[in-house]
Amino acid sequence: MAQKSTKQMRILFMGSPDFALPSLKQLVNSEDQIIGVVTQPDRSAGRGHHLSPPAVKEFALTLGLPIRQFTSLKTDEAVRTIKELAPDLIVVVAYGKILPEELLAIPPYGCLNLHASLLPEYRGAAPINRAIINGETITGVTTMWMDEGLDTGDIILQSEVEIAFEETAGELGTQLSRKGAELLGETIKLIKQGKAPRKKQDQDRASFASPIKKEEGLIEWHLPAIRIHNLVRGLNPVPGAYTYWQGKRLKVWRTLPSMLSQKTSGAVPGEVVSLYPEKQIIITCGKGQSIYLIELQMPGKRRLSAFEFLRGHKIQPGYILGEIYSARS
Repeated sequence: MAQKSTKQMRILFMGSPDFALPSLKQLVNSEDQIIGVVTQPDRSAGRGHHLSPPAVKEFALTLGLPIRQFTSLKTDEAVRTIKELAPDLIVVVAYGKILPEELLAIPPYGCLNLHASLLPEYRGAAPINRAIINGETITGVTTMWMDEGLDTGDIILQSEVEIAFEETAGELGTQLSRKGAELLGETIKLIKQGKAPRKKQDQDRASFASPIKKEEGLIEWHLPAIRIHNLVRGLNPVPGAYTYWQGKRLKVWRTLPSMLSQKTSGAVPGEVVSLYPEKQIIITCGKGQSIYLIELQMPGKRRLSAFEFLRGHKIQPGYILGEIYSARS
């Protein structure tokens, strides 16, 4: 692999969602040349199933950058196209697919990946969501040299970030994307100077952040309040945590474990035990605990604060969420 210093690199950027945008902007504003952008194919979205482009494609179009969208990176077309671009370095940020060996061997300075965790913890597709769901208080970003494994390459740099108690996956993702862009800039400078380190990952500390499935969002009210709280914020904004009320799916966007003693004696998990103070909806959880529902959404409606929700919906103490029926019989 090349190690000599160069004033300007030919960089091929690979990324797809909003998380990758600060990194692409960082590269565009650097002294290096962005020779092209590779992003995922447009996907159908919304009720009309209209094709929607990835966020990276939309931004790249505004800059007039060459864009490539491959259904697979293992095709002769994909490999040939990238070889013809002759990148010095490939930078990957939330692209969504593993690079095959043929592509990894193309750039003389290698392939660089930005990952939203402190590797080797939380390898995989959903590191931000899983960190919050698991109640972590510290996470971060990592730049690494790519290999054929899933986030198994040698570490270059890392930067820690604290996770606030009420922070959602969307909010944390925004913070990490900005922190990651800064780390990416530092990393590329080291690569150009031939000073980028290679630190082997500790396989004994490795953990895997599997993709989030929609059905994971179903709230199990028998769990402790803090676990429900972490689930709700870990799935905000996608795909969202939910329960059922009056036979309809009720999205729960924000919660807060109760720090006060509530009258939960005899109440079953998921039961509304109080609407006070300040018209808050308080639900019984496991171990006799309770939790405030702060922001809710019925199907086809907008998100509402608990106060707004109660103005339009007749819900009283004794109602049970998550059940086919709505109140104690």
